[in-house]
Amino acid sequence: MILGMWVYSRVLLLLVAAGALALQASAQRCGADAQSTIATDRPQITNSSIVVPCGSLQFENGFQETANGGQWGSDFSETSVRFGVARKTELRFGVPDYFHKDDTASGFASGVGDLGLGFKQQLGPTRGFDVSLIPSISLPTGANAISSHGYDAALQLPWSRSLSKNWTAAGQFAVMWPTESGRHDLTGQSSVYFDRQLTHPWDAFLEYSGDFPQRGGPQHTIDFGTAYKPSTHQQFDIHCGFGLSAAAADHTIGIGYSFRFQTFRAKSPRRSQIPGDVDHHNALVAAHQQQQLQQLGPLVVQRGLPPAPHHEFGD
Repeated sequence: MILGMWVYSRVLLLLVAAGALALQASAQRCGADAQSTIATDRPQITNSSIVVPCGSLQFENGFQETANGGQWGSDFSETSVRFGVARKTELRFGVPDYFHKDDTASGFASGVGDLGLGFKQQLGPTRGFDVSLIPSISLPTGANAISSHGYDAALQLPWSRSLSKNWTAAGQFAVMWPTESGRHDLTGQSSVYFDRQLTHPWDAFLEYSGDFPQRGGPQHTIDFGTAYKPSTHQQFDIHCGFGLSAAAADHTIGIGYSFRFQTFRAKSPRRSQIPGDVDHHNALVAAHQQQQLQQLGPLVVQRGLPPAPHHEFGD
């Protein structure tokens, strides 16, 4: 009970912090990078090290089949909603999956999973690395046979670095506290992958990931796949993974589709309308204001100087 209240207080703190960060959006110029290419957390286990653009709403969806112990299971829609609230901050919402024949501690079961909340704060780029911090928590909203029945926190640190024009290295360090049999099981995670840009819209990757729980054996997996972007804001992907240790699933295969759109843009501040404030980016405005200056010039001189006596000019 005490642990549940402690975690719950951290959830409230997380939401308050996310709300405070969202207020920064009013001071940011949202939409400036709305045309950037979509960057997703899938299909790799490693999350993306950059946030979605400010004012953008991104949906990442998928379907996956998992084989373990001779039994096949599946889950969908794997929907993750990401919303950019500032230049380097996004809010994250994990829609509960539906699991069919999921391998749980009490056997294979079907039902809806838990809901997830979090945010991502981009810390980079720094010294050639893009780095982000992702605090998150899952709430016990799922079906009785699927839910962990606990408030499960996680802290992830994804990173990436461009090696050349076509090669990128990336990875992630994470600490998680999943609930197992009514107790939180401290679990460390690390992953690394290499991505090769095959053509402008098409890339492929190879990834290693390891989970190291406090109780139970380590889970080592190899994952590989490819992603294709038919447009700047859409992505199709496919991936396949194999377990390298007894505690890992035998193999997985999945497909996905992600898309992004801009919800709003912050208005640029209005320019002063005085004649001297010439907008040099607009030739018509500049010409009109220059004409105003030419007309006002003699008038300013005439009214600004005192009349001279006639004897000063001589006969």
